[in-house]
Amino acid sequence: MQLNLESPDFDYVLRGADGRQALVNDRRLDRSFIVSARSLVEDWPVTDVRKLDVDALAAVLALEPEVVLLGTGDTQAFPPPATMAACLSRGIGLEAMTNAAAARTFNVLAGEGRKVVAAFVLQGSVSDD
Repeated sequence: MQLNLESPDFDYVLRGADGRQALVNDRRLDRSFIVSARSLVEDWPVTDVRKLDVDALAAVLALEPEVVLLGTGDTQAFPPPATMAACLSRGIGLEAMTNAAAARTFNVLAGEGRKVVAAFVLQGSVSDD
């Protein structure tokens, strides 16, 4: 049997994520971020998905997704209804899930050529004040 290494035809691969950090390609991130197949937005200023407002969502929507995966940390949580409505009113699906699940789902959808954007809230983003 011949094995061939296939490289993805997108720029960013999520190698893993949990509530505190993520590995995008070979780069370890410990602050909230947004990723699409072709873009990486670091230091997204969101620290609590339950307080995610439409203004903070603008950076996600600017990448023109068909579907948004919202990585909510180690446990699943949901953004306010107005934030979810901002996506739905534009015909954009929004799925909230743990960071690990969002990382796996992102890779599958990006590999299928879907216009997916994943936004991850990392606990390392929270200040110790």
